[in-house]
Amino acid sequence: MMLKAEEISKIISQQIQNFDSKMEVSEVGTVLSVGDGVARIYGLENAQSGELVEFSNNVKGLILNLEEGNVGVAIMGSDTGIKEGDTVKRTHRIADVAVGDGTLGRVLNGLGDPIDNQGPIISSEKRRIETKAPGLIAREPVSEPLQTGIIAIDAMVPIGRGQRELIIGDKQTGKTAIAIDAIINQKNTGVKCIYVGIGQKQSGIAQVVDKLKEHDVMKNTVVISATASDPAPLQFLAPYTGCAIGEFWRDNGKHVLVVYDDLSKQAVAYRQLSLLLRRPPGREAFPGDVFYLHSRLLERACKITTNKVELQSYPYIKTGGGSLTALPIVETQANDVSAYIPTNVISITDGQIYLSPDLFYAGQRPAINVGLSVSRVGGAAQVETMKQLAGKMRLELAQYRELAAFAQFGSDLDTQTMEKIFKGERLFELLKQVQYMPFNVTDQVLQIFAATRPNSDNKGTWVQEYKKEDVARYMIELLDFIKNENKSLYDELDLKINEKITDSLNDKIRSVFSKFATIFQV
Repeated sequence: MMLKAEEISKIISQQIQNFDSKMEVSEVGTVLSVGDGVARIYGLENAQSGELVEFSNNVKGLILNLEEGNVGVAIMGSDTGIKEGDTVKRTHRIADVAVGDGTLGRVLNGLGDPIDNQGPIISSEKRRIETKAPGLIAREPVSEPLQTGIIAIDAMVPIGRGQRELIIGDKQTGKTAIAIDAIINQKNTGVKCIYVGIGQKQSGIAQVVDKLKEHDVMKNTVVISATASDPAPLQFLAPYTGCAIGEFWRDNGKHVLVVYDDLSKQAVAYRQLSLLLRRPPGREAFPGDVFYLHSRLLERACKITTNKVELQSYPYIKTGGGSLTALPIVETQANDVSAYIPTNVISITDGQIYLSPDLFYAGQRPAINVGLSVSRVGGAAQVETMKQLAGKMRLELAQYRELAAFAQFGSDLDTQTMEKIFKGERLFELLKQVQYMPFNVTDQVLQIFAATRPNSDNKGTWVQEYKKEDVARYMIELLDFIKNENKSLYDELDLKINEKITDSLNDKIRSVFSKFATIFQV
């Protein structure tokens, strides 16, 4: 076969034109088996754990198992288009996510990709989803309060910036409601919020987004959605994605609140993945590293020190003084807090808010069981005024519950016992709060003052003479009266909220309460 001179010159000129083009070399493997959202791949000898791979139909996968003859990959999407013999390409990219202010107001999936039809995320930085928590030297003790706007929590189970406070309880006892109230209360505080929904109904996540938009806090919030219809790998990764987004602000000196709703469903997704990857099961069929699953996530919540010398070995922390506060949620079955996942997370966190079904059905909303709830940070995360007023509330409520149970057996009670029961009933009424209506700390202090401090006759508290049914209305009308008729007192208390109430301020408050008592109609 003879080539013409023109053809030869054309081939040579084409080769000269393409001389600078670079050849792309990709390490590829072959699918050995696929099923139930997990694939085994042969040929990726240099693959790393946690690396993303890409199947021939553009679906991504996450490498979880590195074995002698193959790697185990969790498929981040539908596995119906993947079959045995398909090629799989390494991306040389450990799972990461876009971070920064461009994520605010967006709804993302478990990998951090937007799913709200508002276009791509505008971001100049990416962070690895899995990172090591800051060490001991980079941290400082929790000292600033993070107000939730819920009296029962801020008064008796205070949460500080950088703390990890577990919300635990049965299904339908108001766990998510507390977390959403806490996010709504950060509206004007400068705290960035992240809500991670794991294994929930899509309608549930949509309702959360609607509520956040309704209260104008969505612009300050990121929602990560890994619903029950999403593959198990996305449900497993979603909390780490949310944490990585929050860590960007934490490391730039800002304050972040992250809600993980809920970690028991993440553990179930991880158990599913582990069993499919043939990892040995342990207690309740969970894998042996399920404790590490949650500990490496929750340890990333902390308060960063402002000491520049101590931060020199942490180049990724740009500015000290930031914090990441975690509110993990765990669902119990039939009040069983001694199950595997609840006991694990209780041991990792700095306290728990326990929600009781009995209180919920009795009309106590939020249904916080004060006796079983605890904050291991305590008064360090409270303003001075709140610490001064709310110190005895937990004890008084515990005494009331004990006396109320005892009083059911007989009606002959002495005056002192009756007074404690009267006071306890009204304290419980104070702790009832309408959903999506958080109170600021000054409002809370005034309400607690009315429910705990002696009235003008020193015969009982300010609300003790009213029926317990009137307590809620009394508190609302009292706050309106003070804000409208005695704004100077309200502003003075607001200004001195970080100091103890002085005798002169105490007298002013009592004087205003006395005036209100003359106009309050029962």
